[in-house]
Amino acid sequence: PVAPYSRRKTIRRELAPGVWAFEQLIGIYYVHVPIRMTVLKLQSGGLFVYAPVAPTLECLGLLAPLIEAHGDVRFIVLPSVAVEHKVNAGPFARNFPAAEFYAVDQQYSFPLPLPSAFLGFPAWTRPLPRSSAGLGMWGDELEHEVLTVKPGPGSYFQDVAFVHKPSKTLLICDSLLGVTEEPPPILTAEPEYTRALLFHARDNPLEVVADSPEARRKGWRRIVLLFNFFIPGATQADIGLAPLLALDPKFELGWGGWQPFTWRASEEASFARYSSDGAPTLLPIIQIILNRGVADGSLLAWVAKVQSWEFERVVPAHLDAPISIGPADFGAPFDFAARGGNEVRFCDEDVALLRQAELGPLAFSVGKTSLGPLTGASCNLGRGAPRIISRELNLKWTPK
Repeated sequence: PVAPYSRRKTIRRELAPGVWAFEQLIGIYYVHVPIRMTVLKLQSGGLFVYAPVAPTLECLGLLAPLIEAHGDVRFIVLPSVAVEHKVNAGPFARNFPAAEFYAVDQQYSFPLPLPSAFLGFPAWTRPLPRSSAGLGMWGDELEHEVLTVKPGPGSYFQDVAFVHKPSKTLLICDSLLGVTEEPPPILTAEPEYTRALLFHARDNPLEVVADSPEARRKGWRRIVLLFNFFIPGATQADIGLAPLLALDPKFELGWGGWQPFTWRASEEASFARYSSDGAPTLLPIIQIILNRGVADGSLLAWVAKVQSWEFERVVPAHLDAPISIGPADFGAPFDFAARGGNEVRFCDEDVALLRQAELGPLAFSVGKTSLGPLTGASCNLGRGAPRIISRELNLKWTPK
């Protein structure tokens, strides 16, 4: 059920000299966000590919001129164990069998542990060393450092920071991101993708929102909040039959107009707190994972290593790119680890549902942490109204 189904657009953008982003889309229920591959021109010749996306004909066609101009794909790196990244890596690597293909070393499958061949990786897959220090893997052009955290039994989180010295560009997969209210270019590259923005800009189930820059921004703000918080503090979610009974199969924006969320005006304050004008931050679920890497020092050691490099932009695999920051600003989202708490800059009402999940139904899947659950400052987003309702279940509940 993951978009974009059979239609997968790719766009290519040059982010800096010798640095290109290849962007596609991923999402569920029109909560569409970019998924990004970064390609680097190597001074020694050829191309370096980080976090491969789906190797569609369009994607490979956009890569072909770079190969013609700069040489073959020499290196491909899968920097994550997350399924949305590794599902594309094997098929992409098979298009370039002469390239060296590296994957982080804690790949796993659920519910059964499967060998790499069953995960779609080619036979020539190599484990990426945890650090390039002292190995001379990339000459003088690149360095890398792997972050490894075990959040709970049976799973790992891994991310790889690469610094491309010629362009002063840092590559990150999932451990840092940034966002403003302007929709990323991939979300307006196809009428179907733009329709998702207008779908979420509705205030009533069967409202047909006219396309405009403000409507697109409104839809994008809501997508970002749903992507981060699932049921944001500025919404009321009806999990009963009422939204289903209001469906119209002919509704032109899709999904029959299904709208289980009622948005409050406080959504703008919620987004402003999360976005902070594009300042770097973490997905809240990623912070829950990363605080399991504080006790053994692995998280702060990784941050310190990255901050020892020289860079002036960060290219993450999701949301906005590039983010114009250097080493000092890179460390800010991870300050919670140094402080020994689990504070976020977001509204407390937004993280309340995740906090309840971490302490309740998901407690079996994550290890203990001395930092406590996610906490933020109250923004009074709900104005005292219940967050989740159902007439059929006689339910009126707000996570605390």
